[in-house]
Amino acid sequence: MNIGEAANATGVSAKMIRYYESIQLIQPGKRTDANYRTYGEKELHNLRFIKRARSLGFSLDQIRELLSLWLDSGRASADVKAIAQAHVAELQSRIAELTEMRDTLVHLAQACSGDQRPDCPILQGLAVGTEHGCH
Repeated sequence: MNIGEAANATGVSAKMIRYYESIQLIQPGKRTDANYRTYGEKELHNLRFIKRARSLGFSLDQIRELLSLWLDSGRASADVKAIAQAHVAELQSRIAELTEMRDTLVHLAQACSGDQRPDCPILQGLAVGTEHGCH
């Protein structure tokens, strides 16, 4: 299967497949005599694995480690679980930050009358926040 067919089969663009090869996340596709990349079931499986891990927000480094563990039949599931739990902690932290941002913006938007006057609590809140290191 060529790179376009592999992209269609996995939902990973040809550009991303080339990128994953360039950073050695996946092995480069075998080359035909005409120098075209070819991909088999193993490569497609790895690309689907990467796509799913990316959809769950894992970083490329985490995916590299997960792929390595997935391909290692002697792996300890505790190693995989540790990566997943660390990622959950990162997600929880990001959720807390996003919640704080949302709450601040809701408060600022509610303070704004949204009329034709130049007074803008939203802009004032942003200016004060930057001066005092608030977020």
